[in-house]
Amino acid sequence: MQKSRAITLLALLSCLTLAGCSSFSFPGVYKLNIQQGNVVTQDMINQLQPGMTAAQVRYILGTPLLVDTFDPNRWEYLYSMQPGGGSRTQERLTVYFKDGVLSGMSGNFLPQAPEGE
Repeated sequence: MQKSRAITLLALLSCLTLAGCSSFSFPGVYKLNIQQGNVVTQDMINQLQPGMTAAQVRYILGTPLLVDTFDPNRWEYLYSMQPGGGSRTQERLTVYFKDGVLSGMSGNFLPQAPEGE
């Protein structure tokens, strides 16, 4: 009798421990929002113009998350956001330079013409 009670208690404790490690959440438990990388907004992208220097781009967008070791004329800006308990979203912007000036970009953002044009 004592042995079966101990086994039942051990099984219950194991289940509770595993539940705490999984994506299962208890009601009322707060989960943090997880933000990583560079926050890049559409307003920042709209300020970029071909021919800007690397210093001007860095002033607008901030320090890139990654500068390619083999191609220093390519800068990567990555941002990911995972709301507490939600699914993760990721945004990416790659900026290209030629002869020290901005020559192009690719990623989730594209420059938009100002309203009224």
